Amino acid sequence: MTESSTSTPAAGTARPPAAARLDAAAERQRGVLRERVGRLLQQHGALMVLAVLVVFGSVAFESFATADNAISVIVSSSFLAIIAIGMTFVIISGGIDLSVGSLFVLGGVLAAYASQAGTLTALALPLAVCGLFGLVQGVIIARTGMAPFIVTLAGMLGARGLMLAVSHEGATTYLVEDRAFAALGQTGPFGTGLTWPVYITVALALLGMLLLQRTGFGQNVYAIGGNEDAARLMGVPVARTKILVYTMSGLLAGLAGALNAARLSSGVTILGVGLELDVIAAVVIGGTLLTGGVGGITGTMAGVLLMGVIQSLINQVGSLTSAVQQVVSGAFLALVVIAQRLLSRAQGIT
Repeated sequence: MTESSTSTPAAGTARPPAAARLDAAAERQRGVLRERVGRLLQQHGALMVLAVLVVFGSVAFESFATADNAISVIVSSSFLAIIAIGMTFVIISGGIDLSVGSLFVLGGVLAAYASQAGTLTALALPLAVCGLFGLVQGVIIARTGMAPFIVTLAGMLGARGLMLAVSHEGATTYLVEDRAFAALGQTGPFGTGLTWPVYITVALALLGMLLLQRTGFGQNVYAIGGNEDAARLMGVPVARTKILVYTMSGLLAGLAGALNAARLSSGVTILGVGLELDVIAAVVIGGTLLTGGVGGITGTMAGVLLMGVIQSLINQVGSLTSAVQQVVSGAFLALVVIAQRLLSRAQGIT
């Protein structure tokens, strides 16, 4: 009589093909899930954190969840948001623009100086000058291959130098003399308390989304940021696209400065110091990778509002100085960059 025995695989032997295929399929499924979660957090993480902070502030501070405070945060954030829209295009393309803070204050001084000739002149002069700065920087970066950091650093110094020349070393503060231009920064439609710069920001954000997602220009920006050499081989007009994004950045910085001058009724010369870092921080917090190729306007708007809410929460405490906001923003930015690195790995982005 023979004994029947059940054979078991010896240690170290290969698994049956069917089991191996099931394991491979499960691993692929987990990889797809990690990639989806990483992409979701990358794109909408700032919005999620913003929602959490709004809920926290509403519970912790009675004066936080009021219409007046919400309007204040939105209005004060609109100028930063306008500049951040242009910076989003620049960073997605793999570049950086350090000149926007100086162009912001230059735009404000030029707008106040030109306001004596009317609203159109007060808007046209800063747009022309700041747009020209952006155009020149874009041409140098695109045609010579110089690092954007160096070129825009020179632009930052040049724009501030021009502002000091126009304002007689900062000694002259030009007042906005045109009432219609001043009303552009201080009033708004529908009686909501939201001023015109807010509506202009919304319109520009929608236009930016359309350009990035629905046009060949936007796809070129993503392609250049993802891999410039590959984009060039595919026939993408790399130089022209770079020139356009830096020109756009200069124009929007000048526009934000002009609108801020209208709000303040003067071209204040001490503004804009370090503003470029706040703009970059807002864009990066919103999910745009500093390495380029990934990002969007929606995330940038969430990043701008998130920084505004953080500032508002600090103001609610009352006993904290403005320096605390810089510390909190810096620490938060560092955490975001680390998180972005981890999320990029999860998505297979190097």
